[in-house]
Amino acid sequence: MFTEIITGDRPFALLRREGADQVEVFTGRLTIAGTLAELPLDDRTGPQTLALVPYRQIVERGFDTVDDGTPMECLRIDTATTRPLDEVVGLLPDTAIVTVDAGFDVGDAAYARTVEEVLRDEIGRGEGANFVVHRTFRATVRNDPRTAALTAFRNLLTGERGAYWTFLIWTGTRYLVGATPERHVSVDGGLVMMNPISGTFRHAGGGDLRAFLDDPKERDELYMVLDEELKMMATVAEAGGQVLGPYLKEMSHLTHTEYLLAGRTARDVRDVLRETMFAPTVTGSPIENAARVIARHERRGRRYYAGVLALLGRDADGGQSLDAPILIRTAELSPEGEVRVPVGATLVRHSTPAGEVAETYAKAAGVLSALGLRPRGTAPAAEKHDHDHPAVRRALAARNDRLARFWLDDRATTAPEPVFAGRRALIVDGEDTFTGMLAHQLRALGLDVMVRPWSAPGPDVDTFDLVVPGPGPGDPTDPGFPPGAALRALIADLLAEGRPMLAVCLSHQVLSDMLGLRLHRRDAPYQGIARDVSLFGRARRVGFYSTYTALADADEITTRYGRVELARDPADGAVHALRGPGFAGVQFHPESVLSEDGLIVLTDLLTGLMPGTPGRAAEIGSAPTQESVSDSHIPAGRG
Repeated sequence: MFTEIITGDRPFALLRREGADQVEVFTGRLTIAGTLAELPLDDRTGPQTLALVPYRQIVERGFDTVDDGTPMECLRIDTATTRPLDEVVGLLPDTAIVTVDAGFDVGDAAYARTVEEVLRDEIGRGEGANFVVHRTFRATVRNDPRTAALTAFRNLLTGERGAYWTFLIWTGTRYLVGATPERHVSVDGGLVMMNPISGTFRHAGGGDLRAFLDDPKERDELYMVLDEELKMMATVAEAGGQVLGPYLKEMSHLTHTEYLLAGRTARDVRDVLRETMFAPTVTGSPIENAARVIARHERRGRRYYAGVLALLGRDADGGQSLDAPILIRTAELSPEGEVRVPVGATLVRHSTPAGEVAETYAKAAGVLSALGLRPRGTAPAAEKHDHDHPAVRRALAARNDRLARFWLDDRATTAPEPVFAGRRALIVDGEDTFTGMLAHQLRALGLDVMVRPWSAPGPDVDTFDLVVPGPGPGDPTDPGFPPGAALRALIADLLAEGRPMLAVCLSHQVLSDMLGLRLHRRDAPYQGIARDVSLFGRARRVGFYSTYTALADADEITTRYGRVELARDPADGAVHALRGPGFAGVQFHPESVLSEDGLIVLTDLLTGLMPGTPGRAAEIGSAPTQESVSDSHIPAGRG
């Protein structure tokens, strides 16, 4: 039966999940879905639909893309069985794969130039914290494509390790064969999980794993994607995501660092899939502007790269289930023998062109080895032993030492602060869904919170006790950027009406400009940086995602709106925070996982902004009382 499946014409899928000693075998018929809402899911128990979700589906979130027309093919599963792993390996062909015309579609020098452009023109100008730009290794196989695909699958089963899914799919129009390390999102019994993976330690040439764990670039790269996926969890999980880890994920050519995020959801799994398109590890952050940057610099479609495989079904209790790994470390083979292996590198402020070129080779190595285009490789025995070394375990654990406990601890039993009970807050999103995380923090403090995009109509601001103009990408001085212009108009109205306001990041910069402070683009971006700063006489650790900052020469200024107190860096005058008559602004992100003291800062600022709450005196600009900055305002287990 198995031999008939893998040699026949009917669509099929072979899937080994991480650590399993069996291979799942699906057969069925092919359909095409136009949107995620159309993915078939009925009342039957078990797996029902395996969807190949291309990157172009990101248009469903209203984001920019180069539309290459790649279809969302779906295997409607008629039969689902399992076979022992050893048996499957024994039945698969073990043939030498012959290829010609092999090489990257974008050469090393051209890719390096793109890296330089993104670092200079995008990260360097405040468009985001990190971006992923891909290129594709292409070749032609001279063997029968079915035999080549089955052989590559066998090679991945026997030669790769640590993959979340190892798979071969034949839709009737294409083969996808790969070993993806990364779960994007899964839902099982109402538990939603995500798995941000970033940081790449290459086994080839040796190297010190402990030095890799101490490398600021690799550490910060993981923190940034952790924050970005926490934004997504803030949307799909009822109480946001709880952070578990970090862990090491060892594969044959690479070792990665990873976190797990967990939360509870009652949403339809197709909605969960839509709201999390797509992983920041293959796009960037903030995600909406990352889509623009990708389209601007790649100028071609991504096909299935950075999309997901999505297995939808129902569990024994009738609940919806979803398992969706990211489509990376995957080869696409056509029936004519054309091979495509797309791969990308994550570009951050620490990146170098040469280092990111090398990373694309390392990430492609596993699949290229399975296709006979690279030598087979495994991690040295000494390196495997190092993973359990006490110093390695300590280095991993130390990564959480200065992170926000709000996201690491269980918040289910945390009581809100009575002083904020019955208060309503409106958060206006400037195209950075950090606002979702901020909403969870404000709700945990006891506020009733609404989040709306900058472009969406909503209730009148006078129905809220607090308005929070939020963060976003871009140049705060650019009047042509619509989110920035909308936030400026909102802030002007709030100032004129004297309504309580807390401005965050981009909105803080806009507010600073309107108060007469000068704005400055930093020589080195503050993207994904945690710093200890002095905030109105208190040392606080907070996380920054910014390229621009306001500058001031004094700790206090007089404006048309009254006296404004500034918390600024004594070295360069950068304004980290400000507070004035009924308003405040922070350049950092109190909601970020990097902001160890973020909730303390929010509690102090909010007690002074909303009349009737204990804390800072009503006289604007007066020094905070001891009560207002006391850690006693922070619920147990946080801060």
